[in-house]
Amino acid sequence: MKGILFTEFLEMVDQKFSPELTERIIDQVDVSSGCAYTTIGTYDHTELVQLVVQLSKETDTPVTDLVRAYGFYLFERFVRTYPRFFSGIKDAFTFLEGVESIVHAEVRKLYSDSKPPLITATRQGDDKLEVIYESQRCLADAAHGLILGCIDYFGEKMTVERQDIDESGSSVRFLLTKAA
Repeated sequence: MKGILFTEFLEMVDQKFSPELTERIIDQVDVSSGCAYTTIGTYDHTELVQLVVQLSKETDTPVTDLVRAYGFYLFERFVRTYPRFFSGIKDAFTFLEGVESIVHAEVRKLYSDSKPPLITATRQGDDKLEVIYESQRCLADAAHGLILGCIDYFGEKMTVERQDIDESGSSVRFLLTKAA
């Protein structure tokens, strides 16, 4: 996983909790990188999982809630850091339909060693969008948070239904429905 995902997670902990808590969770995990992340480095995704699990222990917050909150936070950060991906986009459905062909294609071009999740978005009429998340990293809760962050960014009202396609969490279906 690219280091920006780690650095942003630690920034979120600093902002939402405290820098002291960030230091505490870093001190309590035993990972090969020593938690010395750079935005362009590549790290094992299990290190992020260990950091989240430790944060869960420290805050008594379920891991799924923390990962979903991280996804929401990450979307806000992506908007600020990569505004070109949002230029001319008027709604959440249009943005989500372009994640794979625009955003992830650019990531793969810039970082040949990156392996972002596969995101397939298919309209099911004017008011529904099916989004399929597939990744061996099983971070569907982060994808869920990113989707919620996207909806919030565009100021839309919709429901998000989630269905695990497999038991491991590597394939998840989200059905987004615009409010009437």
